[in-house]
Amino acid sequence: MRGLTLNRTARICRKKAWSHVLCAGVLIFTLSVFTFNTPFLSQAGKTASKYSEELLYSKFPDFRHHNRNLRNILPNDNAQFHRLKHIQRTGKSLNKAHRLAANWNITLTSELSQAEVPKESEEESSVEGESLKKRRLPQAIIIGVKKGGTRALLEFLRVHPDVKATGPEPHFFDKHYQKGLDWYRNLMPETLPHQLTIEKTPSYFITKEVPARICRMSNSTKLVLVVRDPVTRAISDYTQILSKHGKSKSFQSSAFIRNDTTKINTSWIVIRIGLYVKHLENWLSVFPLKQIHFVHGENLVTNPGEEMRKVQTFLGLRTFITEDNFILNKTRGFPCIKKTMSSKRGHCLDESKGRKHPILPESVIAALRRFYRPFNAKFYRLTNINFHWT
Repeated sequence: MRGLTLNRTARICRKKAWSHVLCAGVLIFTLSVFTFNTPFLSQAGKTASKYSEELLYSKFPDFRHHNRNLRNILPNDNAQFHRLKHIQRTGKSLNKAHRLAANWNITLTSELSQAEVPKESEEESSVEGESLKKRRLPQAIIIGVKKGGTRALLEFLRVHPDVKATGPEPHFFDKHYQKGLDWYRNLMPETLPHQLTIEKTPSYFITKEVPARICRMSNSTKLVLVVRDPVTRAISDYTQILSKHGKSKSFQSSAFIRNDTTKINTSWIVIRIGLYVKHLENWLSVFPLKQIHFVHGENLVTNPGEEMRKVQTFLGLRTFITEDNFILNKTRGFPCIKKTMSSKRGHCLDESKGRKHPILPESVIAALRRFYRPFNAKFYRLTNINFHWT
């Protein structure tokens, strides 16, 4: 009986000793982990990070291309890992992953930071671009002159990808001003923020109220004026009147008082438009000269590339339209826009451009030149440009 008791006591002691040894071992191991930071947990963290990395790679292969060392940017805790897993489960895009990284205050490597985040799809990109489009008031206006080449200039500018123009002439500042700027804005094409909106209404130049009205809209509006030899312009204007109305008074009976070539009828609008200096003085009472660009109408026909370079510079556009965009229509003597890979708008202007003028007596031409000569000279001085009209 006594021996049995001793054996039982020995077994209990052995169990307690083993328990003490086990507890001591656990304590030593725990202290070593927290005190000496053994690589055990560090390796576990790396394993989790590696798993997170491969998970992101499998969903977003472009991340591997842009940033080969994701260990430097991925979080090492389970909460962030599960968020990455959520990306995979819900099919979120790389843009979403990039935003999550920003929320985690992760600093991406310089290569990835400088690279553009791949767009989700062409369709989504197109939708985003469409959302930025809106109708804007024009930053530039072709203000005149009638039969000077304004339609040609506008059609040439349409070739530029950064330019959007109205179709019909709005006539807002001379005929529809009472309708308000919202009505005017709704006539404009939809544009992206980097694109230039432009319209043309040649009658603006000769309408006294227009400069102040445009200035009230925006005093930084860029103004473009296409001018042409006033004698040639007057004959071209008369030719258009004939084409629209058929029979009309002779040019002489309208241009001269009682057919006296020494007495010019300045009340006839065809003659009055050519008094460029008078109209320009009205504009310069509101806008500085540097805010008006003068296009040489004759040169726009014979050398469109040169004139278009100047216009693009004035409007702050990159030089896109050059001599290579034009070809001469030998029949009408008018330039046409060539169709190219970058410009799909190749065409010639309609038949009203380059139409033949009626032949007038030389005495009529000479009388008109004498009349316009002093006005032209003042116009040259005011603009600091010699247009060489005889």
